[in-house]
Amino acid sequence: MSLPELNPLHAALAGIFTDVPLVTLEQNVDRALQTMTAKLDCDGVFVLSASTRQPGVTPRNIYLKPGSVPNNQVRHWPLARMPYFRRLMRQPRLLNVPDIARLPSEAAEEKRFLREWRVKSLLVLTPVHFGETQIALGAVNCERAREWSQAFMDELGIAATLICAVMELTRIAQALTVSERRYQELFNQLPLACGLVDRRNRVKLLNSIARQNLPVSDGQDLLALVRPEEEAMLQDTLQVVRDGVLSQAWCEISMKGPLLNQQWIKLSFSTMSDDPGTLLMLAEDVSERHRLADELSFHANYDALTGLPNRSHFEAVLDKLLQQIPEEPICVAFLDLDQFQVINNVSGHQAGDKLLCQVALRLKQLVRKGDTVARLGGDEFAILMHYCNEDTAKVIAQRICTQLFEHEFYWEHRRHNVSVSMGVAPLDAGVNDIYVLMSRADAACRLAKEQGRNGWHIYCATDPKMNRLYSEMTASVDIIDALSQNQFQLYYQLIEPLLNEQAGIHMEILLRLQRPDGKMLSPGLFLPAAERYNLASRVDRWVIDNLLRWGGNHLALWQELDMVSVNLSANSLSDQEFMEWLEIRLMAEPELVSKLCFEITETAAVSQLEQAQALIELLRPLGCKLALDDFGSGFSSFAYLKLLDVDFVKIDGQFVVNLCDNKSDQAIVNAICQLGRDMDFDVIAEFVESEAVGLRLRELEVDYAQGYAIGKPEPLDNLSSGKRVPWLSDLTTG
Repeated sequence: MSLPELNPLHAALAGIFTDVPLVTLEQNVDRALQTMTAKLDCDGVFVLSASTRQPGVTPRNIYLKPGSVPNNQVRHWPLARMPYFRRLMRQPRLLNVPDIARLPSEAAEEKRFLREWRVKSLLVLTPVHFGETQIALGAVNCERAREWSQAFMDELGIAATLICAVMELTRIAQALTVSERRYQELFNQLPLACGLVDRRNRVKLLNSIARQNLPVSDGQDLLALVRPEEEAMLQDTLQVVRDGVLSQAWCEISMKGPLLNQQWIKLSFSTMSDDPGTLLMLAEDVSERHRLADELSFHANYDALTGLPNRSHFEAVLDKLLQQIPEEPICVAFLDLDQFQVINNVSGHQAGDKLLCQVALRLKQLVRKGDTVARLGGDEFAILMHYCNEDTAKVIAQRICTQLFEHEFYWEHRRHNVSVSMGVAPLDAGVNDIYVLMSRADAACRLAKEQGRNGWHIYCATDPKMNRLYSEMTASVDIIDALSQNQFQLYYQLIEPLLNEQAGIHMEILLRLQRPDGKMLSPGLFLPAAERYNLASRVDRWVIDNLLRWGGNHLALWQELDMVSVNLSANSLSDQEFMEWLEIRLMAEPELVSKLCFEITETAAVSQLEQAQALIELLRPLGCKLALDDFGSGFSSFAYLKLLDVDFVKIDGQFVVNLCDNKSDQAIVNAICQLGRDMDFDVIAEFVESEAVGLRLRELEVDYAQGYAIGKPEPLDNLSSGKRVPWLSDLTTG
């Protein structure tokens, strides 16, 4: 609403409420009432507060001329609490009482009170309100009764509007002050570090957590607190929020802490609704997370014992290098400590760990600057040598072998000799697979160890020994894949009786491995690899388990068979866990085990006599048979035969291939057959590649024959009957 031109009263009231602190509102209202009393020709003015939530009014301020009230008790105004007046004011409206004598009889209490206060006339205007403030202004006359003129009521109404507006503004200001205070208290009590960043990127209004924990103070330039390489990232984060691209954005930066330690801080920025240029900043110390991340990264990439890069880190560095197709010559070396297990067994693992740390330190000292030394695991190390041709690699390898051989290692007054076997593989053109390069270095290292240890060897693709080792290593990978993906295949080869008729087939189970490219991997390659890389027990387990599963699925065919021979490796023979598994597995197949015959080589039996005897003790109660394979290839077989209760002896093929033309071979085969008759075991001849050999074996009274002339190995799944078909009629008559 608009106010008319100010008269002297209104000007005086405006002067009272202008440029006066809002906290003195009550005093200002009292002064205004005093001024109004003087200017309006009345004896007093009062203010009643009207509630917006419930009807009625309550007294607030009152001013009466001095002497108008007994004892000048102007602050006590009980009129609003009296019954008639209270009922009257529940529905606020204009109350104009020119003479209190005209008050009705039910207002006796109010009439008595007003007379005590010497009030003759009473006026209460209709309440006015601004926002949440609602007041009613009134006037009294004490000297005489009077009629309240319209002009009087208009001026009093304008004054009421002014006072109500001032009161509402004061209420809003006080509420804002309280809200601001509460905001500041809440802001300071937040468990997160908070502050504001102005348009010039200066920090202000930091809360207590921020002041305590952040290396920043009010007024500082935020960009000046970060490293130069992180300044652009921080600037971009601030800008995307200011430009409205994102309502909130964050970045992680590092700052120098109060104790000059490195702090990682996550800064989150969001806009302020009243000032888009000023941003609210939340700061979180994420140093511990970065420390844990660094620690995890270290453990993921470095060996905890020696501090050297581990295998995964070494492979990652090498792979990255190969991806770049380096032009300079590069060599990779593998090192293996000689007789390291002896040190562990004699002096304990603490001694072994100490030696590994010493070797790691010496290797870092012996390589060139820029070369990478890594621990691959156990007692194996690797070196990546940059700008290194074969000649340089030979010098480095010789230096390492010589220096480590001269290294003295003492543990608890015991001296241990230290030496290494080292293999080096140059990076050839066209090699882009790190595992090819590492396998070559590993093969060269193994060849150095086979040649007597304490030496080095350079990989050469034309070296037959190197090719064999390398092929075995790659074959070991194929074996692991085949075991995990069930890629092995069971084959069988017939074993033909020469001296008697049998209704069922006697056969040996063989193993084949087909590579992904469809080519068959030679058993002569992957079986030695399985032995060398301790995979033989797993392979034997696969063969026995799958054979018994096949027998269970073809039970009628299995019952037609005469004998099924299965090979056991020397590793399985000495593997106690495997032997326990074998016993349990065989006991679970009572309908199948009586047809089984397990073959072990002569070399395995002689070198592991106790284990061979334990195998016999395991097999006999189950009804299984035992065969001694490759008999005659060793030098002590006859001496050990009396200690092994075997059912079959298979003559090594070297005595069978040239049997028809070689009298010595015939004499040896004849002797073995006589030994079999005396010791009650049957004799099987391997490598029978012609009918003539078969006939000669029958003449020498060999019990069984096996070879390509009788039948080549066939997939076991192709076997449709267990009944034997005679080899040749002239071999079955006579």
